[in-house]
Amino acid sequence: MESGYVTTPFGRRPMSLGMLASQQLAEAIEPGMKRSKWKLFRAICEARPALGVTDRALTVLDALLTFYPDDEISEEKGLIVFPSNAQLSLRARGMTPATLRRHLAVLVEAGLILRKDSPNGKRYARRDRAGEIGEAFGFSVAPLLARAVEIEGLAAEVIADRELIRATRERLTLCRRDVSKLISAALEEAVPGDWEQMSLMFHDLVRKIPRVAGAAELASALDEMGLLRDEAVNLLERHIKLKTIDANESQIERHKQNSNPNSTSELEPSFEPKQGVTPPADKDPIAGPPDEQSVKHPASAAAISGRRSRAAEPAAAHTLKSFPLGLVLQACPQILDYGPGGTIGNWRDLMSAAIVVRSMLGVSPSAYEEACAGMGPENAATVIACILERGGHINSPGGYLRDLTRRAEKGEFAIGPMLMALVRANGGTAKHVG
Repeated sequence: MESGYVTTPFGRRPMSLGMLASQQLAEAIEPGMKRSKWKLFRAICEARPALGVTDRALTVLDALLTFYPDDEISEEKGLIVFPSNAQLSLRARGMTPATLRRHLAVLVEAGLILRKDSPNGKRYARRDRAGEIGEAFGFSVAPLLARAVEIEGLAAEVIADRELIRATRERLTLCRRDVSKLISAALEEAVPGDWEQMSLMFHDLVRKIPRVAGAAELASALDEMGLLRDEAVNLLERHIKLKTIDANESQIERHKQNSNPNSTSELEPSFEPKQGVTPPADKDPIAGPPDEQSVKHPASAAAISGRRSRAAEPAAAHTLKSFPLGLVLQACPQILDYGPGGTIGNWRDLMSAAIVVRSMLGVSPSAYEEACAGMGPENAATVIACILERGGHINSPGGYLRDLTRRAEKGEFAIGPMLMALVRANGGTAKHVG
């Protein structure tokens, strides 16, 4: 194409600034640039939504490219194709002339081809005596070559998005299956916990997933479903640990009662101690006679007794899983006002804010200390933030916190559903940490 040359359309077709911009872009082709016309066409098909062309318009472009004489588009081979409407219609799968003209206009408007109309509107080429094309009138594919890098980039983005959607949908499907089967297993085994409520939340999440969902919608659904799965796994794992500990303790007690090699209670008669004689150390009715070393060293005896008492204690309930700080602040934005300087940037800030709110809500220090011991300090602060968020619905925050602590120690309370309910109540509006 001649540098600085502007061509206007034939007949009643108007000239537009977009057509002028396309012509200027077509003149900026880098020297020696080449592209395979069919690879470029496939990239255009991938990037079709971003380019604003229809599938029928791409059918016309496909037909136009069949008239290009070489597999590679380059300036050296010429950039004009000049088929008649009859020939173009045949290669466009019998498209009618009116439909053909409409989709050609779409390709021009999208900046993928240019019109180079002859004085009478016909499409043809003038050849020199050697048979080489000197000047041609028809459609220029120069914009395809000029925009090749842009088109390939758009196609790569579309392919990446499609792959992301596929991978996210697969992960969501697996997560849905996990949650469904975990809840079913918990209900069949009568595991303590609010599994009915969790089942309702699961079905609500499934209903909210659009039939045709984008990457962002699928990612959001996966996040919520993942929280539900983590909560179910957490409750089941705690139940298994408690059962294991109970079984071990029962086995240890039976072993102490039935397998004490030093026990003489059934083999020897008991004697009353004589007056003035210090009786021997009392036997533990379960563990048998005291250890010889523990008799000699009271400190050792105390240590052994401490170990026994700790072994008999149930597993601590602060194995509750803590959730991401960002999620807590998304669910409970009101707690931000009580952080140092009106912001919360880490868990220490949240726990400091929880102490302020605890006092404001009238929760006693002992109730909060029990919650920290039973749930862990992060989870206790999280529950305080949830109570603040639901303050209008809770008559006695202190009693409510003690009740939740007791339920957590029994494995009957989960923080995840409470957080997710608050996230939905707040409209899912994200809050920035710090």
